[in-house]
Amino acid sequence: MRDDLNHLGERIIGAALKVHTALGPGLLESAYEACLMHELSKAGLQAARQVALPLRYDGVELDCA
Repeated sequence: MRDDLNHLGERIIGAALKVHTALGPGLLESAYEACLMHELSKAGLQAARQVALPLRYDGVELDCA
């Protein structure tokens, strides 16, 4: 299990580094996100963009995450 997670992490980081190397700094986050999704897809990985998650802060459930 741990080896599987390490391998998955290596694939994800590899995809992120590929995007960063190709694009460099200075673009909007949405550009990096779109390119990363493309690289993850090419690597055979499934991912979702901008998934809403519940956020609880100071005892209050916030609908913003």
